[in-house]
Amino acid sequence: MHRLDRELQEFSLTVNDYEILVNLSESPERRMRMSDLADATIQSRSRLSHQISRMEAKGLVMREDCHDDRRGTFAVLTDEGWETIQRVAPFHVAGVREHFVDRLTDDQLETIEAAYAPIVEQLKKLR
Repeated sequence: MHRLDRELQEFSLTVNDYEILVNLSESPERRMRMSDLADATIQSRSRLSHQISRMEAKGLVMREDCHDDRRGTFAVLTDEGWETIQRVAPFHVAGVREHFVDRLTDDQLETIEAAYAPIVEQLKKLR
């Protein structure tokens, strides 16, 4: 993870920034409630709020009020954030492949997938 983080620094991003950009880019209307984004990225709400503030300053995301729930807030991917994830994703995926995936055989990858499958299924139930 440290290596991937260093590679993302070339784009002025951290691994946390990238994870947030990915979650927002894959969400309907490129937006998520802050509480859901905190859960998806396994961050406290306070930590996520600080992270989003830093990303807002870079123009990658913005906050919007939730009209259905006055206490709720959305994190929304900006056009600049969308362009950033599109530009950075191919390099990040290549790094993940180079440092992790390509270091394992097909049998090793299948073993890892089989080992994590019950964990993933349990976590899906808890959402």
